[in-house]
Amino acid sequence: QGQLVESGGGLVEPGGSLNLSCVASEMMFSLYTVAWYRQAPGKQRRELVAYINRFGTTNYTTSVEGRFIISRDNAKNTLYLQMNSLKPEDTAVYYCYTEVTMNVKYWGRGTLVTVSS
Repeated sequence: QGQLVESGGGLVEPGGSLNLSCVASEMMFSLYTVAWYRQAPGKQRRELVAYINRFGTTNYTTSVEGRFIISRDNAKNTLYLQMNSLKPEDTAVYYCYTEVTMNVKYWGRGTLVTVSS
C-alpha cells in the first residue's frame, strides 16, 4: 500500500518562504506524475497547485506561477514545493497526490501553511 507523507508547513509572514516536502513509500515514485493540491479554510474543494511528470515537466496554477517551484528527487522518493513571496491567500492545507492507475490514487494527510502577520 503506497503512502505519501508531507512536512514543512507552518506559520509565515506575508512575503516569506516555506519549502514543503512529500516522501513517497511503497510505490515506483519515479514513474508517476506527482502533484501538490491545497484546500483553503472554509472551502470544500481542493485546488491543483502544481504538478511534475516523470520527465520533469512542470505546470502551475496561474496564482502561484513565478512564486512557487515544484521539483522532485527520485533517488529520495521525494517531492518538493518551494513557496516564495507568500500571500495570505496561500493559507491552506497542502496535500501531495499521485495517481498510479485510474483506480489507484494516493493522497497524503496534508500539511498546514498559514500566511499571516
